[in-house]
Amino acid sequence: QVQTVATGGGSVQAGDSLRLSCVTSESTVRTSSMGWFRQAPGKRREYVAAISRRGDSTNYADSVKGRFAISRDNAKNTVYLQMNSLKPEDTAVYYCVANPAQVAEQPHFDSWGQGTQVTVSS
Repeated sequence: QVQTVATGGGSVQAGDSLRLSCVTSESTVRTSSMGWFRQAPGKRREYVAAISRRGDSTNYADSVKGRFAISRDNAKNTVYLQMNSLKPEDTAVYYCVANPAQVAEQPHFDSWGQGTQVTVSS
């Protein structure tokens, strides 16, 4: 079971920025693509972004494309999500996972790790 701990969330105004961090194990960061998902109140968890194992390829949900940027520092076992131009609809608990493509195909995946709350007010 992959352990991840996401931090960096907070309460901000629309248009502000936040940077989320996710720490995982050395073995995971060396061998896995990583990604971010989020879950808003009363909604299903949704995919946000993913980055390849070496960091040379990224992918984003249409709703965050152009505003969010995912990156990784394998030396620090850390994945980041830079979130700019935040909107109230970005309000959610954000989670990071290893192998996000596989996670997206598992409707009953439940090893989400510690998430971080992002609240954006208008």
